[in-house]
Amino acid sequence: MSTFKNASGKTILMKMVKGIQENKAYLGEVDGLIGDGDHGMNMNKGFTVFENRFSDKEFSFTEGLDELGTILLNEIGGSMGPIYGTILMDMAEAGEDLEEIGVSDFAKMLRAGLKGLCEIVDARVGDKTLVDTLSPAVDVMEEAAEAGKNFAEALSEMKHAAETGRDSTKDMVAKFGRSSRLGERSRGVLDAGATSCCIILQSMADGIMDILL
Repeated sequence: MSTFKNASGKTILMKMVKGIQENKAYLGEVDGLIGDGDHGMNMNKGFTVFENRFSDKEFSFTEGLDELGTILLNEIGGSMGPIYGTILMDMAEAGEDLEEIGVSDFAKMLRAGLKGLCEIVDARVGDKTLVDTLSPAVDVMEEAAEAGKNFAEALSEMKHAAETGRDSTKDMVAKFGRSSRLGERSRGVLDAGATSCCIILQSMADGIMDILL
């Protein structure tokens, strides 16, 4: 229960695909409240393209992250494609040489994804974006690694941190994107990116749980 094989990553990626597909309508509803309503459609498009191209192929966790990130970066358009593309591709690069991935390794991969994101966007915690979901999830995973916690416990705590981060955006005023034009009127609604990031992180965690050694 301490590591998983990088080579067994297909299970994780397909769990992430299913998570987005099952929440397509919900993400559209969340985005439609203060955005243009196409977040669910765009995310579903990218993840489904990945599924169609790779469902009959074998690939590692890091290879899958890189391929999915490349698709999101190049093929779904909008601001979220480059954002998620960067996160996933930087995660992949940080772990590409690993045969087995432990809690500390996974924490480093998540940190690399967050670092890459923060190099291309100005948003930080408190700005009502997916950073509010990703950053606390990374922090919790790093703390779990330092404390020597097993993967199952670390992933459970990460899922909770992602959920809490997502929910925190409801009381924030948007500072980036289309919703930032609404000012105070953006308060009281979840951020769509924070919501999809939570789905991705939780699906990723569930996929890892399925293949833990």
